[in-house]
Amino acid sequence: MFTSLADALPHFRNTNSGQFFLMAGPCVIEGEDMALRIAERVKHITDKLQIPYIFKGSYRKANRSRLDSFTGIGDETALRILQKVSKEIGVPTVTDIHETGEAAFAAEYVDVLQIPAFLCRQTDLLIAAAKTGKVVNIKKGQFLSGEAMKFAVDKVKQSGNEHVILTDRGNSFGYSDLVVDFRNLPEMQSFGVPVVMDVTHSLQRPNQASGVTGGQPALIETIAKAAIAVGADGLFIETHPTPATAKSDGANMLPLDQLERLLVKLTNIRQALQEEGGVTDLGVSGL
Repeated sequence: MFTSLADALPHFRNTNSGQFFLMAGPCVIEGEDMALRIAERVKHITDKLQIPYIFKGSYRKANRSRLDSFTGIGDETALRILQKVSKEIGVPTVTDIHETGEAAFAAEYVDVLQIPAFLCRQTDLLIAAAKTGKVVNIKKGQFLSGEAMKFAVDKVKQSGNEHVILTDRGNSFGYSDLVVDFRNLPEMQSFGVPVVMDVTHSLQRPNQASGVTGGQPALIETIAKAAIAVGADGLFIETHPTPATAKSDGANMLPLDQLERLLVKLTNIRQALQEEGGVTDLGVSGL
């Protein structure tokens, strides 16, 4: 199912299981011990459930509301930790980039370059990411339809890179909320690329008066189940041992000790769909 990704990503395991793949980890790299501990735990769970796994961690957060918000521990320090996660835990890694000059720099350390939702129309950034030869994960802007993401895919492919993932993270609903339109998933799958549902970011409540984004983590299971039922190829879930102490986006993270229970439920849904013939090679639901 994920042949093209398996060919492009080192350490991408369980790709013939028929399960969705998972991007999971902390919002931002806070330190080496934390990153390795999360990656090792998630890898153990995903190997047990035969889920292909990519470790997620931002090396720097560039779009914080307030000047005093935590942005990172230093670019090269965080990127070296991501590189160590890949080598020691044996999983591919993904991180965000924000400007064209970051593409080649980050590509030396990670396997997937992620384009943040607010930047998904930035042509030069997409081209720079494409030219590294790395897999490019483009998050759909909160202000765009799934149909409009075709042009982002085209920018990467026309720059010589066929390895593209699209990720939905909800649409703006008023000034301080998001809503998920699940029609976007099959729409984006029609472009012939794997499509991911960013479960935790789609439950954010941005633009709060405090300058700190809120969230609805109690609905993580709801959004994740719906995404798998619709036929999502992958899920994106930010997780942390203690979200209350996380230095970024703790309000919408999944506690690490709840991840396995959730994934068991989701793999059962996926298996039921396959038995009913409701999932094609691209993961498009036949419901």
